[in-house]
Amino acid sequence: MSSTRSTSVPGRRTRRGPGIRGRDGLVAWLFTAPAILVLVLFLVLPILMAAWVSVSNWNGLGSPFSSKVGFVGDANYRSLLGQPGLAQTDFARSLRNNAWYVLLVVPVQTVVAMVLAVLVNQAWLKGRGFFRTSFYFPSVTSSVAITVIFLFLFSTSGVVNSVLGWMGSSGIGWFTETRGVLQIGLEGLGIKGGDGGRFMGLNWTDWLAGPSPAMLVFIIMAVFTTSGTFMLIYLSALQQIARDVDEAGTMDGASAWQRFRFITAPLLKQTTATVVTLGLIGTWQVFDQIYVGSKGGPGKTTMTPAFLSYSQSFLNNAWGRGAAIAFLLFAIIVAFTLVQALVTRDRKPRRRKEKHV
Repeated sequence: MSSTRSTSVPGRRTRRGPGIRGRDGLVAWLFTAPAILVLVLFLVLPILMAAWVSVSNWNGLGSPFSSKVGFVGDANYRSLLGQPGLAQTDFARSLRNNAWYVLLVVPVQTVVAMVLAVLVNQAWLKGRGFFRTSFYFPSVTSSVAITVIFLFLFSTSGVVNSVLGWMGSSGIGWFTETRGVLQIGLEGLGIKGGDGGRFMGLNWTDWLAGPSPAMLVFIIMAVFTTSGTFMLIYLSALQQIARDVDEAGTMDGASAWQRFRFITAPLLKQTTATVVTLGLIGTWQVFDQIYVGSKGGPGKTTMTPAFLSYSQSFLNNAWGRGAAIAFLLFAIIVAFTLVQALVTRDRKPRRRKEKHV
């Protein structure tokens, strides 16, 4: 029985026929075609439609592609960024509120998630499964239900103010105070900020006043509900670290804090980058808690870009401006994500040039 062996001449290219590879490619495209079609219909086309709406004067009635809808160019974007007025001031307020929300939620929830993961990963802890489930449970609970519970806890006659009353405090108007918490603290010390310069319709005192007490409630609620999810991500990464590494640190005389700081934390660098990225994306998109809890009040101190986009579109029928806010929010998220990726990327050590004698 003879067998044929394919030979190739050096320097001569061989052409591959369609054969099995061609049929496999066709079958692969047939299997992926439904998913691609769904993505095009429900993701790509709506994005393109929203891009057109953001540069038009569509009022939400009829088709956005009808002849009655006019092209206004960058007018919607200029009204938000470069044209003084109520639209710019509201957009600036939403950015200020959301910026404080991101600045406080992302680092706190990252640290809390890491600490919880390290805690429930300890071999000496009894009932680890119970604690893991308990810490993760708020993440799978309805955000509407949790928002209602927090509204009850932080109401004027709620549990939090009752506890503060027992401690000798007069309580806080969590959902009535419009000043920022930093501003309240400084004014309590007799320090009052001046008007200063203005940026996008707000003076610098407003930008630096800190989150309002109502936004602080949402910040606490965000940390409470999201830390459990990120705890599982950290826990998965911790379980991939060989115990020999930690045992080697113990044998070298390193304390628990030194082992965490110099061994565990560096090995969790990529996980931390992932957690921070997901945190940035999620915190800039906060909407449902604001919609259920405060509708942007009091005094627009809890209004976020996502909620402002909704209110401009569905309540004021300014669909072009609402779509423009959505695209600006998208640009902000992409910018923060890229900056975070550049900061946390692994840098290769520079090689020293050897001097030849």
